Amino acid sequence: MRLKLLISFFLIALVSIGSVVIAARLNNAREVRSFMFGGGMYGLGSMATRLESYYEENGSWDGVEILLGASMRGSGRGQGGMMGGMGMMSQRLRLADASGKVLIDTTDPQAAGRLTDEERSSAVVLKVDEKTVGYLLPEDGVAYTPSDEQSLLNRLNRPALTAALVAGVVSLILALLFAYGLLRPVRELTHAAAQLARGDLSQRVKVRGGDEIAWLGETFNHMAESLEQAEEYRRAMTADIAHELRNPLAVQRANLEAMQEGVYPLTAENLEQVLAQNRLLTRLVEDLRTLALADAGQLALERTPTDYVALVQRIVDRFTPTASAHQVRLSLDLPAASFAPVLLDPLRVEQILGNLLSNALRHTPEGGQIMLKLVPMSGGVSLSVRDTGSGIPAEALPHLFERFYRADKARSREEGGTGLGLAIARQLAEAQGGTLTAVNHPDGGAVFTLSIPG
Repeated sequence: MRLKLLISFFLIALVSIGSVVIAARLNNAREVRSFMFGGGMYGLGSMATRLESYYEENGSWDGVEILLGASMRGSGRGQGGMMGGMGMMSQRLRLADASGKVLIDTTDPQAAGRLTDEERSSAVVLKVDEKTVGYLLPEDGVAYTPSDEQSLLNRLNRPALTAALVAGVVSLILALLFAYGLLRPVRELTHAAAQLARGDLSQRVKVRGGDEIAWLGETFNHMAESLEQAEEYRRAMTADIAHELRNPLAVQRANLEAMQEGVYPLTAENLEQVLAQNRLLTRLVEDLRTLALADAGQLALERTPTDYVALVQRIVDRFTPTASAHQVRLSLDLPAASFAPVLLDPLRVEQILGNLLSNALRHTPEGGQIMLKLVPMSGGVSLSVRDTGSGIPAEALPHLFERFYRADKARSREEGGTGLGLAIARQLAEAQGGTLTAVNHPDGGAVFTLSIPG
């Protein structure tokens, strides 16, 4: 990965530097050619331009001597200070047509003849529409040839190539530094992921900055933390399940061995104790199966439009005799106005309310009260179950819906249930898109609120 980044950075820099160097060399060649052979080296650049414009407008060199004389006088006034030591005005200028025939000679107006090939190569070529129309030859000065052009270009290009080489080396060094800086957190993340795959769930990476790699690091840390918590939860749950299954099995075995050895007589009363443990085991296994299905998202739900008021009333009527036997008053507060049927699974809701009412009855003292209140809300319905017991200890509230958790550690399983009822109730509520929460009422007791969308 580092090599790929390094090559990518270097290639980008190389292409950029190469493009600049190529563009500079082409531009240098064009400018040098234009300057050396366009009259620039002789101070005749503007004069050559005016001569080309004259030919383009007139189509011939007829009458050009007037323009050439005026141009030389203007050049003398305007360029004398600049050209100074070159003595341009002392130079001889000859203007020839495209065939090389001399048209004007500034030192001998009557001169004629033709320019030689060597003189043409040293003259300023006058062009119109890329077609040669004449030659302007300065004499008594320095003559420049194509070989001089190449020599000057080489001198100009050499610093450009040197600069390109230096820039390439600097780019390579910067690419190394950038690649190392970018890949450092990736390497740490890769190492941590490898350790995590080997089972070390305590792995975390150091998060630096706020870019995408930092966000990836935070996501990895969150994932590792979740996996570690899940593993701790799995181990604790495995131990709890083993403990919960061992106790009733041990009681069953002890009772059966005692009856087998004649310690206990084989009576209906002694068999009932064994049967009670068997029922406890059956309920525990069924609760675990329900939770496993809910966790896997395979819990079967049969949602139908249900009269929620009638459903709650039916459950309250079923628990009323049990509440009366415990000297607990059970009441239901219904809304004044009726509302539309709610789409839910009535059997699962009945299971939730059954767990909540059973839990409330266990924690409500004699003479206490359990109050249910049904309240329509936007997009669903809310049902609260409040008891007048001692409430939920503050340290128990965050763990109340955990599996096998019981706030009262002293209660036996026969008296306090399997410790899975509230966990199942919340899973069933969430499976139907609802919520189940628990708080302590300001006046005492606990309040469980079941909210189900409409």
